[in-house]
Amino acid sequence: MQIRRLGPGDEAIVTGARELFDDPPTHEWSERFLRAPGHHLLVVLEGPRAVGFVTGVETTHPDKGTEMFLYELSVREDERRRGHGRALVDALAALARERGCYGMWVGTEHDNAAALATYRAAGAGEPEPCVTLAWTFA
Repeated sequence: MQIRRLGPGDEAIVTGARELFDDPPTHEWSERFLRAPGHHLLVVLEGPRAVGFVTGVETTHPDKGTEMFLYELSVREDERRRGHGRALVDALAALARERGCYGMWVGTEHDNAAALATYRAAGAGEPEPCVTLAWTFA
């Protein structure tokens, strides 16, 4: 298993892993994400093929400092239960420490057993309960 941190110029790896994403990633959006300061995309490669990814976004607040938001984690269904998800979360946590983040957080559904098991295995603890609200813009 090889974990690689992607950067500008790696858009083809992102767009070539369309089955890992909710919707097909575009070159334009991939390029924008990879060029944005504080945006991170790490992939697990099995040979030339990406079989999983994690994205993280650094967020800074004036009275808290910088933390890493684990935005999304995905592993191909046929590659699950082989440690890829935990390895990606561990790699993002290591990157967050390296970049001076004071912590990392993620949101998931209360009934997403696979995600909860992965995050707990990677050392995540239980936060205070919260309610998530969303705005959708056309």
